[in-house]
Amino acid sequence: MNNSLIIFYIHSLLIILSATLVIVSINPIHSVLFLVLVFLNSSALLILIEAEFLAITLIIVYVGAIAVLFLFVVMMLNIKVIVSNITILRYLPIGGIIGIIFLLQVLLIYNKATILNENINLEYIQQIYHYNQVINWDNNLMTNIQIIGQYLYVYYYDLFLISGLVLLVAMIGAIVLTMHINYNIKKQQVFLQLYNK
Repeated sequence: MNNSLIIFYIHSLLIILSATLVIVSINPIHSVLFLVLVFLNSSALLILIEAEFLAITLIIVYVGAIAVLFLFVVMMLNIKVIVSNITILRYLPIGGIIGIIFLLQVLLIYNKATILNENINLEYIQQIYHYNQVINWDNNLMTNIQIIGQYLYVYYYDLFLISGLVLLVAMIGAIVLTMHINYNIKKQQVFLQLYNK
């Protein structure tokens, strides 16, 4: 086994262990910290497959923003840790059903991937040709960031704009839902006060 495969297995085991501890932990702050550990190990796997831009983006967006936001929300809510005597066996049936569903989905994806590898269709060849065209743009070898930029801003610009509009609508919806206008507050009307003088 080469070194990259050993590093891959180490980070994969750490991701599985951290994700399990996110669910099992009683303290919600510990759960958020284990979630940060999942994100960090996932970015290490992205660095291993030479997708450095995606790894740094994962750290900046998820660890730097979302996980910190979760941590602040959990700390502001001041959730009291309730240690219950209920065993984990109570949740085993529903967890087992969900686990079996996920396992079946992984097996279906694996079977579909092996079928695609055995029967290489025309669409797959066109995707490879398209990818090679992007890499050899003006006969220069492009970096990962340039390839992502070409795909986002040239080939999939319409989907990129639609995702921006969806995020804008979500932001406006969050503002409207959290904004409470109290009509019982007495407001100072400066123009009328000066006009009456």
